[in-house]
Amino acid sequence: MRLETKVLETDVLVVGGGTAGCYAALTLSKREDINIIVADKANIKRSGCLAAGVNAINAYINKGHTPEEFVDYVKKEAEGIIREDLVYSIAKNLNKVTKHMESIGLTILKDSEGEYVSRGKRSIKINGENIKPLLANEVNLKPNINVLNKVNIIDYIVKDGAVIGAYGFHIEENIFYTIYSKAVICTTGGASGLYKPNNPGFSKHKMWYSPFNTGAGYAMGIRAGAEMTSFEMRFIALRCKDTIAPTGTVAQGIGARQVNAIGDEYVKNYGKPLTTIRLFATVEENSKGLGPCYLKTKGISGGVQEELYKAYLNMAPAQTLKWIEDGVGPSKENLEIEGTEPYIVGGHAASGYWVDTKRTTTIKGLYAAGDVAGGSPKKYVTGCFVEGEIAAASAIEFIENKKNKLIDDAEISSKVKILETFLEKNDSLFSINGIEEAMQKVMDEYAGGISKNYVFNSSRLQIASKKIEELLVLSNKLSAIDMRELLQIYEVIDRLYVCKVLIVHLLARKETRWKCYGENADFKEKDENLLKYVNTIYKEGTVQVVFRNLVKRDEVYEH
Repeated sequence: MRLETKVLETDVLVVGGGTAGCYAALTLSKREDINIIVADKANIKRSGCLAAGVNAINAYINKGHTPEEFVDYVKKEAEGIIREDLVYSIAKNLNKVTKHMESIGLTILKDSEGEYVSRGKRSIKINGENIKPLLANEVNLKPNINVLNKVNIIDYIVKDGAVIGAYGFHIEENIFYTIYSKAVICTTGGASGLYKPNNPGFSKHKMWYSPFNTGAGYAMGIRAGAEMTSFEMRFIALRCKDTIAPTGTVAQGIGARQVNAIGDEYVKNYGKPLTTIRLFATVEENSKGLGPCYLKTKGISGGVQEELYKAYLNMAPAQTLKWIEDGVGPSKENLEIEGTEPYIVGGHAASGYWVDTKRTTTIKGLYAAGDVAGGSPKKYVTGCFVEGEIAAASAIEFIENKKNKLIDDAEISSKVKILETFLEKNDSLFSINGIEEAMQKVMDEYAGGISKNYVFNSSRLQIASKKIEELLVLSNKLSAIDMRELLQIYEVIDRLYVCKVLIVHLLARKETRWKCYGENADFKEKDENLLKYVNTIYKEGTVQVVFRNLVKRDEVYEH
């Protein structure tokens, strides 16, 4: 199979049309003299983490609270290791972007006095099943935004130490894209599917994080030599069993407590009620034979039950359907909970590109926002909007009076040849799914997956490192019969690069700072000498570790 090559030029390329990507594009479009391309491997109408909708804005400064309090909360949850400057810049703008989303049609619930209905100190209730279509529609209305749906970006074009565009291909048509851009904003999200999921086989897509977020943006940055941060702060969600639907809707929404099989509230026995501890306590109760564990909903009123049904229809309809199918709702039976497999994500935890206050990466011309940007946990949807806005403003400043730089045709042809090699029938003994399942098995058993109660040690990690390296070699011998299979090859390769870097991060943090997220059996306590960021740079096949000092709230960090 031969590929047709198309060359495009633009002012700013946004890679990923999800939460942060769409908002970045909208911010850029305010400058009518700037042309923008948004490339998304799916369709921006229902792509990314907002695809199914959300039923709450979980990062909002309610009345009586301040951005400073938000920073303190995030710092406490992350056991001291956050980029305070990044979190503060997000906190100051959460309410502004929320108001903007309401202005374009997002339904935010209000009380009799016209005030937003809160779901806690930092959360408000919404009807958000259509939040992504609303956002996508705004993008599609802008004349200076060109949306390339079904185009998968695979690598940055780097010249003289700067990113000048990106390569990609159409997932249905035999087209290879070379897109030149004066600046690139990466908003591809985090990485799911690295570890064996809760529900293998035909239900493997039932997971906490978008199953289509493969860590592509991380992998492109890693291969280009960008500095990465905090991959070892994995995120493991506490979810409703089987459906993997959110538990916050019940825990925060109706104040349900966690109980074990004999009805005892157990979280208080394990320390501070942090997000990590609620998960750790559940794992420990199950290990002691005191499970299953539940959210105590039995006895709630019929009206509250109906509200839960509606709330889950806004973002995780499988949970409502399960209740109805079983014929037993939460008022009659407690809701069973379990932990998911680990994810690498910068919106709930802190994994991602090492960026400065302007969301500039360590490579000139490349910016990062949303789940792909590191250092600022608990940003959620609105935080991703804010980062998209900040990255866009920085990109506008950067491209002033700049022209697109080009590369030789021979360099493009060389990249095309790599793709065409995958599209040639070869004698590989391995399938794409086989490589992916092997990767998930390795990560689960040797890098702290569900089967090991999220615990790892240096011996197991060394084995994981060796096996992931072997799978990377094998992945380069895979073959695809069409463009969709080519997409799957690149997805598994990207995941393997993320695994490779993640293992180095887990080895480098010789402590247990976060229960379950980073449970190191060799170093079971916190080490205050490691109150630092663990960063890495990939160079000539080797992942190099860099420790960096903490950045405080009022500092303006520049590379």
